[in-house]
Amino acid sequence: MQFTLEARSKNARAATIKTAHSTIKTPVFMPVGTIGSVKSLDAEDVLNLLGAEIILANTYHMYLRPGDKVVAKMGKLHNFTKYPKSFLTDSGGFQAFSLSDISKPMENGIEFRSHIDGSKHFFTPKKVIDIQTNLGSDIMMILDDLVALPATQERIKVSIERTTAWAQESIDYFRSQQAKGICVDQNIFAIIQGGTDKAFRKKSATELCAMDYDGFAIGGLSVGELNKEMYDTVEHTVQYMPEDKPRYLMGVGTPEDLIENIERGVDMFDCVMPTRNARNGTLFTSFGRINIKGAKFKEDTSPIDEECQCLTCKTYSRAYISHLFRSKELTYFRLATIHNLHYYLNLMREVRAAILEDKFAEFKEEFYRKRS
Repeated sequence: MQFTLEARSKNARAATIKTAHSTIKTPVFMPVGTIGSVKSLDAEDVLNLLGAEIILANTYHMYLRPGDKVVAKMGKLHNFTKYPKSFLTDSGGFQAFSLSDISKPMENGIEFRSHIDGSKHFFTPKKVIDIQTNLGSDIMMILDDLVALPATQERIKVSIERTTAWAQESIDYFRSQQAKGICVDQNIFAIIQGGTDKAFRKKSATELCAMDYDGFAIGGLSVGELNKEMYDTVEHTVQYMPEDKPRYLMGVGTPEDLIENIERGVDMFDCVMPTRNARNGTLFTSFGRINIKGAKFKEDTSPIDEECQCLTCKTYSRAYISHLFRSKELTYFRLATIHNLHYYLNLMREVRAAILEDKFAEFKEEFYRKRS
């Protein structure tokens, strides 16, 4: 991986990340393709209509179905899915958190039962690297111990100590595999934990960033805390992260969350929000959100967003999109998802242009003015 920091506008950063499969301009939002597919879209949509240079797939889900060894036999994620650009794969730590009723973090890994058939499995730091090696992702995430907020000081302390221990085991194993000629085109990121406690965040970031990782993520946020707590935690944490490596805020979030955290120095984001909201009728626009199932759109001839140049907005009216949603027509899911993801990806392109011109503050002001 090559990381080049190109410009700053105060703390906001514009950079380029080069992997074996694509050149990624940051700030970047990564569409979520949990099982190797962005819901309702195919690879051509993601490539040609959205121009995405990187998407996210999930280690836990791909391991259970179809199986990482099957993916490896099929030419790894890029050939299996026919999406030729970069993949980032999450390690499964979030699934242990979100599926806590069927999982249990332990000292040397995470035990869980499959949500598909109830079978028992155990993820260790080394095992998730082996799985992601089979998947062939460009960026793999290490196994971490994520806790819901609020949490006790003792539980957060256990989380960061466990995450640090797993991180050391992970990087030692990953580099040893590379020395054997395995996963040489892949990269690995560590995940900083610590809840909203600043002392714990400093400890976690300092310990992890001393290790030989290709990039660093901030995890364990957007899991129950207030927005201001998230922003303050990110602002505190980034000061302990390297300038010359990517900074990734996991699982965040709304357009406002992206703007606020870019301002604090974050480069990379992912979230299911644009795709999930599209399926539920909520569409993102330059002036805020709309719920397309509203009766007022029944005879509305305007596009979803007058400023948007996506396929959906250039071709169809709000009335038609509303009709598709109300009729439960499958076409709705594709058109709405294209729009929401286009909005997110285009927002990142506009932010990048503003940073390159050192006009991020002005961009942020106009972003919020439109929403008022």
